[in-house]
Amino acid sequence: MLHRVLPELTLGETVDVETLNSVPHFSGGKAWLGTERSYATVYNPSSGTPIRKVHFASDADIEKVIENAARSAASWGTVPVSLRSRILCHFSELLRENEAPLSFLIAQESGKTLRNAKSEIRRGLEVVQYASRLGHFFEEQSKRHDEKGACTSSVLQPLGVCIGITPSNFPLMVPLWLAPLAIACGNAFVLKPSPRAPSTPVRIAELMIEAGLPPGIMNVIQGDVQTANRLIAHPRTTAVSFVGSSPVARSVYAQAAAAGKRVQALGGAKNHVIVMPDADLDLASRSIIHGAYGSSGQRCMAVAIVVAVEQIADQLVDRLVRHAQSIGVMPAELEHRGMGPLSSREHMNGVLRYVESGIAEGAELVVDRRWPIVPGYENGFYVGPCLFDRVRPDMRIYREEIFGPVLCVVRVPDFETALGLVNASRFGNGAALFTRDARRTRTFLEKVEAGMVGINVAVPIADVEHGFGGWKDSLFGDIGVYGPEGVRFFTRSKKTISMLGS
Repeated sequence: MLHRVLPELTLGETVDVETLNSVPHFSGGKAWLGTERSYATVYNPSSGTPIRKVHFASDADIEKVIENAARSAASWGTVPVSLRSRILCHFSELLRENEAPLSFLIAQESGKTLRNAKSEIRRGLEVVQYASRLGHFFEEQSKRHDEKGACTSSVLQPLGVCIGITPSNFPLMVPLWLAPLAIACGNAFVLKPSPRAPSTPVRIAELMIEAGLPPGIMNVIQGDVQTANRLIAHPRTTAVSFVGSSPVARSVYAQAAAAGKRVQALGGAKNHVIVMPDADLDLASRSIIHGAYGSSGQRCMAVAIVVAVEQIADQLVDRLVRHAQSIGVMPAELEHRGMGPLSSREHMNGVLRYVESGIAEGAELVVDRRWPIVPGYENGFYVGPCLFDRVRPDMRIYREEIFGPVLCVVRVPDFETALGLVNASRFGNGAALFTRDARRTRTFLEKVEAGMVGINVAVPIADVEHGFGGWKDSLFGDIGVYGPEGVRFFTRSKKTISMLGS
């Protein structure tokens, strides 16, 4: 079990990195350490303390995992869908039973609060449950179409070995977007998680084995960019799923497509929320604050830009200021409703540089909580809520993804100008409108250029059955994740026509 491999550390404990235990790879139904190439140190973002080492896979390790997965996929693809479903149902039960230790592990490595970690588990569970109900997709569709007895049919078949490259901000949910669906469709799956939060995926793999999944179907390989490139280029991998920044998503898409593989590469975002004069400002401000500062702003559906029509801009900003100033900043592992730290010291410094650039370019920093005091956790990676007013579209804080607790307000004269700003963004993940006007709502739904759209909902994530994915530089590839799109991504259709005599 994972707790036998990973060390137990107390928050704030000082350790010698060389003495830390290593986070393992997982394949063949068990955890193993492999041959060392190089390693990264895993930190607890709340305390800034090193807690583990993660060794990056060698070429021999990668070859071992891929070959094992390919052998396993050949037999798994013939297993009845009903059996795959039963295993995933049992896996979902184990996830529920292990919510407390999983949420602590997520908080310890990603900096996500326990409350947010539990929400992440529940959202991941929804995809697992969806993956366990796919039987109707795999029923052969047949039709006898002439008097001679010719019959046509179509059936979905698995691809083989699929890989996922996932980020640190959702170390459980994003792997569960991908792996259960790939496995339910009859594939083997190889996951390369972020070295910042590598432990939770290993625990996921252990629980899948406990649920009855055969060895070799769910695999975890620890590594860096070199590891990811090896997995993408490997001749026995057939499909690539990636979640991360847009520049890397674009590169992954180009590399995988050039190698003839299926690829879905989800990139960054700069999600806009338009607030009209007829909106319920209390509802809008509460929703925006939750969307902007939940998970410390480290999610691709975070609200980044508020486009306020000038008539109500002062009233809205006043409400946003009050809410932002009231948010607590505390260690992730404690039970609270506030914000935790950012994922790493490097990311913390990058967010602080963005705030400095906003000030330098003339935006008004109306809430400045860059250096919150968290007693006993002075070395943690904390940035509190920051709120800019009177931001212009030419500023860096408007144009670039910050991925942190920084919210920008842009003032515009009317709805048409607001919609033009949204559509001019190079990102197209999510967009929302707060209004009571039905005609304006219809116009927005028809014309906005985003993959996920909300009306009086700041974070427009639909039910699992509808999938997830943006437009423009927020998604490279034609197919989003989970839902029916995910089933199409992890399968290929075979059409036949047969003549079996009179």
